[in-house]
Amino acid sequence: MVNIIRAADLALVGSNGGAWVAPLGTAQPTDPAGAPTGAWLAIGAISEDGLTNGVDEDSEQFTPWGLNSPFRTVVTSSVRTFSFTAWETNRPIVKSLQYRIPVEDLAPDEDGIITFAETATAAPDRRAWLFDVYDGTVWERFFIPEGEITERSEVTYAQGEMVGYEWTISTYPDSSNNLVYHSYLAPEVEEHMS
Repeated sequence: MVNIIRAADLALVGSNGGAWVAPLGTAQPTDPAGAPTGAWLAIGAISEDGLTNGVDEDSEQFTPWGLNSPFRTVVTSSVRTFSFTAWETNRPIVKSLQYRIPVEDLAPDEDGIITFAETATAAPDRRAWLFDVYDGTVWERFFIPEGEITERSEVTYAQGEMVGYEWTISTYPDSSNNLVYHSYLAPEVEEHMS
């Protein structure tokens, strides 16, 4: 009988995590395990559904005359997305993202009131994004140099329900033609390489 090798320390349960955003062109933080600083602004609390990393691909199959099975498949479209629900809807960066306005425009007046208007013409709002997923000492980081919120869900204001902004962020290629940069730590990976 074959001996199946399993290593629980190489599994990841997304038990905690964080999300940050920065202006387009902001470099990936150099400390892969530390919380980002500088231009990076925290999104704050995320719903218990956590973070969803989606892959949407389309392909074209080529089946030659005389065969019933394709002999070549070409990927014609490949999109990477990240989805989550932001719960701290009064955090300035969260309002900025939801309504596509600069965070600097959300300064309170002398009475502490912030006012803004939604425009009828949505301009592109690409920013740099950073997502961390934690499971004890194991972590995984996703750095998106160019991402934009491309889907926003309805917002419900009701008793007994947390108000949240549900977003899907689509990734775009950077100058190196990369969509997402991955970093992760798994304990004693070397011993599991064989």
